[in-house]
Amino acid sequence: MGLSEIRTALKVDLKKPADQQPALHNRWHPDVPFAAKIKDGEVVKIECVDWTGGQIGNNDSADDMKNIDLTKIHYLTGPFEIENAEPGDILIVEIQDVQPFQEQPWGFTGVFDKNNGGGFLDEIYPEAAKAIWDFEGIFCSSRHLPHIRFPGLIHPGILGCAPSAEILAEWNRREGELISTTNLERIVAQPPQPKNVHAGSATGELKEKVGKEGARTIPGRPEHGGNCDIKNLSRGSRTFLPVHVPGAKFSVGDLHFSQGDGEISFCGAIEMAGVITVKLSVMKNGMKDLDMKSPLFLPGPVEPHYGPSRYLTFEGFSVDEKGKQHYMDATVAYRQATLRCIEYLRRYGYSDYQVYLMLSCAPIQGHVGGLVDIPNACMTLGLPMDIFDFDISPTGPAKKLDMGTCAHASK
Repeated sequence: MGLSEIRTALKVDLKKPADQQPALHNRWHPDVPFAAKIKDGEVVKIECVDWTGGQIGNNDSADDMKNIDLTKIHYLTGPFEIENAEPGDILIVEIQDVQPFQEQPWGFTGVFDKNNGGGFLDEIYPEAAKAIWDFEGIFCSSRHLPHIRFPGLIHPGILGCAPSAEILAEWNRREGELISTTNLERIVAQPPQPKNVHAGSATGELKEKVGKEGARTIPGRPEHGGNCDIKNLSRGSRTFLPVHVPGAKFSVGDLHFSQGDGEISFCGAIEMAGVITVKLSVMKNGMKDLDMKSPLFLPGPVEPHYGPSRYLTFEGFSVDEKGKQHYMDATVAYRQATLRCIEYLRRYGYSDYQVYLMLSCAPIQGHVGGLVDIPNACMTLGLPMDIFDFDISPTGPAKKLDMGTCAHASK
């Protein structure tokens, strides 16, 4: 089958509000109506809006990032009825291509305001910020982050099949328990939210039901994958998704031109609207045959290559920025590795927010160094030095350059 023969299973309209398009939905629920049908083994193109539904503009202000309505996200394309798929099967998703729309060759990376979304480092960087990226074939660059250019590893942030009613109830139970029993001074999970629910073509009582019961799309979950933000789910990769309802009700969205490991600023990839080409195949009784409880994937052969010696690598441990010792906390350790990198690149003239944005979307490598040497977990962050057009190797004092500024919100 030639590329010209591949049909588009669902189209979107970038000029039309996302919540007025029946091809989209923004909650996980088994009763969201099918939007289209795909044959077992068929290759199709699927169009996707950006995850916010077009709330972020190509401009030099982060006011849109500051004031984003997070009750609307994520807008996913689907759900699709997959021929022959039944509960207990596995849906194999082979990603053949991902591209931005030709009429929208740009994307964005953002930092949310601490009081509206927050992020990995919101206690240190609480204000909204943004960078716009322009696409040039496989490469991207930003007027908000000078002297940086790199190829994208384009991928979807979200792939998943609908939960069964029983699995949805379990999600809501355990996340509700976390909310009710946690004393942290921050939001730890998002319960079902009727406000701005979009359930595809559903209206009336069904739409109301989805709003009251539907799981938010924010976290990935072990039973179906969802919002896992794995940058290696790119061209040539194959993902094995559990099927829990008849027809699978497969959905996809949250397309990324590039992302660093961890997507640390929350809106941290280079978010874009575009088209994904996939082959969808059903493995009958696959969950039993593979003894599978959570998704599996095989990475594709396409990835930006930097030599092993070209990653400047920063270490982080389970001792936070205030000097408090934590026990084997890998999250604290990765935060510290990130902060060490921000401090290092600050020497060249970048602002902290510029580096924070860059580390969220550039092809950095995050790795677990050690999880056994009590009391400290060790995490590493590898920064490819060749994405810069000047030398950042650790050879001595740094020369500051004019790095301009990223987009900030008005006070």
